[in-house]
Amino acid sequence: MRRILIATSNAGKLRDFAGAAMVHGIEIGGIPNFNSLPLVVEDGSTFEENARKKAEEYSLHAPGEIVVADDSGLEVDALKGAPGVHSARYAAPDLDGTEPHLADANTDDEANNARVLRELTGIPTEKRTGRFVCVLAAARDGTTLGTFRGTAEGIILDAPRGKNGFGYDPLFYFPQIGKTFAELSAEEKSKYSHRGAALRKLLEWCDGARP
Repeated sequence: MRRILIATSNAGKLRDFAGAAMVHGIEIGGIPNFNSLPLVVEDGSTFEENARKKAEEYSLHAPGEIVVADDSGLEVDALKGAPGVHSARYAAPDLDGTEPHLADANTDDEANNARVLRELTGIPTEKRTGRFVCVLAAARDGTTLGTFRGTAEGIILDAPRGKNGFGYDPLFYFPQIGKTFAELSAEEKSKYSHRGAALRKLLEWCDGARP
């Protein structure tokens, strides 16, 4: 079985990756001692820039291994694409509509969701459109091997629904199946999510690559 290491300590992301990778005969693991590694500052202006930077830098701590990093987030049309690349720390005090400062820590999911809901107050359902975006970057020994982008289009609800998932999943209603991402099992989510779409592209590349 081939192996890919994921540059994250987020258990939800690891579950998302592992479910889809199994059918390709690929083992998903975490980078050893990941939480003790120096933090990679995500200062890129796009998901692609951040994913590449993280994959390249973290791959230096796992010589010879393929290391995958992702940058993902929610783009809300009524908010001109926000929270975007700042999705994981949208509730930070310095994100006040000006150019944000860099922070070492993300803000919690409930606070991030609450800010999105506040900013969408009074916006009708038909204008609460948005998308999840995920970009995966695969690197080995500090060099990017490829990037893979996936999206999922949906509607932002005015209250959370569902207990599964993480991040903005409880607010993200997917009309195709009539559920939020937080109402899906891990297997269902892998079929429809932005991360699942990006991961399928990555796995197709793995099937044809010669590590």
